Amino acid sequence: FRMEMEIAIALGCSVGFTFGGLVFVAYKLGLLYQLFLHKTQSPRHGGESVAEVLRAHEVKFVFTLVGGHISPILVACEKLGIRIVDTRHEATAVFAADAVARLSGTVGVAAVTAGPGLTNTVTAVKNAQMAESPLLLIGGAAATLLQGRGALQDIDQMSLFKPLCKFCASVRSVREIVPTMRKALAIAQSGTPGPVFIEFPIDTLYPFHLVSKEFGVKNPPKGLMGKVVTWYLHNHLKNLFAGAWETRDVSPLPVHIPQATDDQVQKCIELVSRAKKPVILLGSQATLPPTPTDDIRVALESLGIPCFLGGMSRGMLGRNSPLHIRQNRKYALMDADLVLLAGTVCDFRLSYGRVLNRRSKIIAVNRDKTQLLKNSDMFWKPNVAIQGDAGSFLLRLSKGLMGHKCPEDWPQRLKAGEVTKEKANRGKADEKTDCHLNPLSVLHRVDELMADDSIIVADGGDFVGSAAYIMRPRGPLRWLDPGAFGTLGVGGGFALGAKLCRPESEVWIIYGDGSLGYSVAEFDTFTRHKTPVIALVGNDACWSQISREQVPILGSNVACGLAFTDYHIVADGYGGKGTLIGREDEDKLDDIIKEAQKETREGRATLLNVLIGKTNFREGSISV
Repeated sequence: FRMEMEIAIALGCSVGFTFGGLVFVAYKLGLLYQLFLHKTQSPRHGGESVAEVLRAHEVKFVFTLVGGHISPILVACEKLGIRIVDTRHEATAVFAADAVARLSGTVGVAAVTAGPGLTNTVTAVKNAQMAESPLLLIGGAAATLLQGRGALQDIDQMSLFKPLCKFCASVRSVREIVPTMRKALAIAQSGTPGPVFIEFPIDTLYPFHLVSKEFGVKNPPKGLMGKVVTWYLHNHLKNLFAGAWETRDVSPLPVHIPQATDDQVQKCIELVSRAKKPVILLGSQATLPPTPTDDIRVALESLGIPCFLGGMSRGMLGRNSPLHIRQNRKYALMDADLVLLAGTVCDFRLSYGRVLNRRSKIIAVNRDKTQLLKNSDMFWKPNVAIQGDAGSFLLRLSKGLMGHKCPEDWPQRLKAGEVTKEKANRGKADEKTDCHLNPLSVLHRVDELMADDSIIVADGGDFVGSAAYIMRPRGPLRWLDPGAFGTLGVGGGFALGAKLCRPESEVWIIYGDGSLGYSVAEFDTFTRHKTPVIALVGNDACWSQISREQVPILGSNVACGLAFTDYHIVADGYGGKGTLIGREDEDKLDDIIKEAQKETREGRATLLNVLIGKTNFREGSISV
């Protein structure tokens, strides 16, 4: 009897495994799905599903460089009222989407074609990852059956983007488009924001009648093999479109944002209330949704604690706040008895934490655990480390300290030191350079004349480093720089995205002459899409930030020299208005700047090609 039972069990297992295997194979081939959702033929196409999800998520712009792999997406988006903005380089499309994400609080979207179209975006996607920008990259791909078989522009795209993105997916059937899109968009905004990537094989985007023509075998093998091949292709086609046009929910999925616990907030309230010399270092994370930046500004003013602002938080306190300290950060941190790192990371920008006084109480708040504790095993230790949203934490801290304010003599002392240093720096702007214009003087003039609603885009090294210490954003979300990656070439894309988000604002790109080369062609984009911006080019015919150290250390200026190129003529050629500014124009500089502002109000992008001389003004990184 026992033997019979064992035999029966063995047979049952064998049958079960066989049946299970058959079910699995049927599932992989899509046979089960086709049994219940057999409708495949329709004039609709997968691009329409993509567009419907984007519209439901309030996406207003899709940046692109067109390619046949993604045409259905672009056409469908245009029909639904989503503006398609085509650029002259795929990296610019991603940079523009990055800027939209930062300024609008939504996900920025870029769509590019397969192969080289996608590889051209890698630097920009990595920049978005390090800048923590929620961004969706849509990429075309070879047809599902042709991947790995030598099709045009077919490479392993997923391997490229998995290290760069929070989420990567390759759509394998039309019915997967909506759920995959919703999931990706939610992940991009949850936790620490960042880029996500979805690959769309070309046969998931075009309509059934076109795809079916490509699946037809003109001369199939004879006999059994021919029948198997024909059946497989026919089944693959049916599975590709089965259930494609069912009604699906396209609304946004919930977004998870980590928050500090009540106990953590209370502990911080107690630490801050006892501090005599507290300092806040505010990073870009503090500007992320869901907390409005105006509410954060009110909270900071209520706390009365002196603040150093970096990245996107520049301008948070307006142009001339007594709490905003711009100079002598190193000395302030040495003297502080409490430091609050609100979205600020102890990387190279804070000397890996070495600038923090070991006697100071340190509160660190960051959505990302790795960034929260970076280098804490070596140079610094937080008293309280909170994996949570910096903006909402500041509101809760301010509420808990209602009625308490930082001793006024502390911010006044720091402000006095700043005034002294800035007076000395201003004196350097009045010095004559050996030739051409003093770049510091030019930047001061622009800062004084730019409109109160201006957005400043920083793209460069030496010239832009000076601008970071001279130019004062008038409000929150009015300064755009690449962030921790230090990428050159962001200017054209950032300015394009900024002008589309804030069409009423003046948008200034502060370019070095080296970085201008990456995106000067986007003056064509500014012209075609009626997005007039002002480009201020510091033209010293050199990669000066490198040359300053390379020459004294290694004794050679090799590869650092450029030419005093007529960039203003290039801008003219692309439909903009270019102006050359030299030393002979020094007395007319204000009038030239005002004329450029007038040109942009009338709808024409302008480029001011300013010939500048060398100064010995040296400050640190533009991103804090």
